[in-house]
Amino acid sequence: TRYVSGARSFSVDYKNNCFQKDGKPFQYVSGSIHYSRIPHYYWKDRLLKMYMAGLNAVQIYVPWNFHEEKRGVYNFSGDRDLENFLDLANQTGLLVILRPGPYICAEWEMGGLPAWLLQKPNIVLRSADTDYLEAVNTWMAVLLPKMRRWLYTNGGNIISVQVENEYGSYYTCDYNYMRHLRTLFQFFLGDDTVLFTTDGNTDREMTCGTLEGMYATIDFGTDVNISQAFSRQRRFEPRGPLVNSEFYTGWLDHWGDQHAQVDTQKVSRMLGEMLSMGASVNMYMFEGGTNFGYWNGADHDNRFRSVVTSYDYNAPLSEAGDPTEKLLAIRDTISKFRDIPVGPMPPATPKMAYGFVTLTMVWAYYSILYYQDPALFTYYGFMLYRTKLPRDLPEDTPLISPLNGVHDRAYVSVCGVFQGLLERDTTLVMNLTGKQGDQVDVLVENMGRVNFGSKINDFKGLLSNLILGKDVLTDWQIYPLDIDGAIASGWPQSGQRRSLPDPVRGPSDGPVFYQGTLTTNGLAWDTFLRLNEWTKGQVWINGVNLGRYWPKRGPQQTLYIPGPLLSPTQPNNITVLELERAPPHTRVLFMDRPQLNSTSGKTSQTTDRQT
Repeated sequence: TRYVSGARSFSVDYKNNCFQKDGKPFQYVSGSIHYSRIPHYYWKDRLLKMYMAGLNAVQIYVPWNFHEEKRGVYNFSGDRDLENFLDLANQTGLLVILRPGPYICAEWEMGGLPAWLLQKPNIVLRSADTDYLEAVNTWMAVLLPKMRRWLYTNGGNIISVQVENEYGSYYTCDYNYMRHLRTLFQFFLGDDTVLFTTDGNTDREMTCGTLEGMYATIDFGTDVNISQAFSRQRRFEPRGPLVNSEFYTGWLDHWGDQHAQVDTQKVSRMLGEMLSMGASVNMYMFEGGTNFGYWNGADHDNRFRSVVTSYDYNAPLSEAGDPTEKLLAIRDTISKFRDIPVGPMPPATPKMAYGFVTLTMVWAYYSILYYQDPALFTYYGFMLYRTKLPRDLPEDTPLISPLNGVHDRAYVSVCGVFQGLLERDTTLVMNLTGKQGDQVDVLVENMGRVNFGSKINDFKGLLSNLILGKDVLTDWQIYPLDIDGAIASGWPQSGQRRSLPDPVRGPSDGPVFYQGTLTTNGLAWDTFLRLNEWTKGQVWINGVNLGRYWPKRGPQQTLYIPGPLLSPTQPNNITVLELERAPPHTRVLFMDRPQLNSTSGKTSQTTDRQT
């Protein structure tokens, strides 16, 4: 339905310290959900659960790199069909708070910025740098006109639009950049669209992140004094609604962390306190979802720390979209402030434990080279660097990355035999032996670009020389590997080319491809893949990249597999690239519940998530 613009309005009411919708005071209770982390066939289910929990809005990020992976090539279909998502939210009865960036943080690869921006090596991201702004202008000229008809005043459901993201936490503090974005957003969305900023709960962040003409909001979690935080917002925005744009229901996990847990009682109690003050609140996250493929981000405080595949976030809806205790407690709290929809909460999606599948070793990593397109360039995944040993090395000889230039992990083989690995910030030396002229392969894994802080110019690959004994290694041949393209087109299952080397026999160390098939006997249900005693790698099901596994470092032990990826009747192809060492049994296990904590054998941590 289209309405006369006059009948539909959304604005900040500075006189009565609230939002105004259609001329009446309005308070939102919203939850963050990221369409890029949930397969599109589940969007409707998740939005319905959010609506039934009593929310009247959802808050969403638009990851620029998800829609423009290659410069100038735009993708808005399938899992990237943002307008379909907006439409489903609208049909469900949910308003939308849109956060189009251009930078989004979100624990997402490079904070949503496309890696191709780094082809200008000196670019200053998130600033008035001309190369950066030119790219931003071009992207916003594609994205924002699509959003215009979805604005609430135009008959859609977008009530407000966030400009940038916690800009005050970034070192540049460039007001010209924020002015530029404000002008750009107003140009495409009109002057009466509510634009706002969100910043962390410190004076410095609020000072650098806020700007006249954009409503200043704040974000904070359960570890904070509410009235103190809101009085900080008041210093920057003396009148208007109190807004917590990211009230943290949980937290993220890096590899090697304990699985984050935030107390349910604290979340629901503080939510109640904020709502009783008349504040508008968005819960971050309401459902976290999954960093499929290579989309996870990373942090770099004193060292590089990559974010795990699961973005469960200990949120009210689990990674698989299931209601938890936390959801019910939150719904209970909301019901004290507004009428919530009558009727039962939609149930958890059915899960299936398909049991064990034994995989067989098929190819060493270098066989993928027979399938490569030499013109290819890749921003994500893996690159192969190849050279020859400059001299005989009968004794263990140190291979050193003196300038810490391995971004992020390097798997080193000589004549196809694995010798060890180098890792950014933590392992800068390993030993190897060999004969002059032996082929040296360095397979480098990009573990996800830094998404927060000053180090988001995160170049990947070998960034500086490797030194072997007293020689600098030179004459590298460099191969970008399109492993995903090969697997999506049926490799390694789809027959072999005659020029291929013989398949490997018996478990071997170093990067190796394994494959197997899962038959589901007619039921394609959600399931969780556990790679017990495998070390580290990547998994594909029917050509779809599920993400990284690293049970040895943890905490995450299982990968979420959405049921619609599986065929109920045909054998499902499982492909695993194990980078270090597979267990002798080469089995994987399909379970009916997740395990996001390293404490193997104990289910106490996972059972309380199943409600």
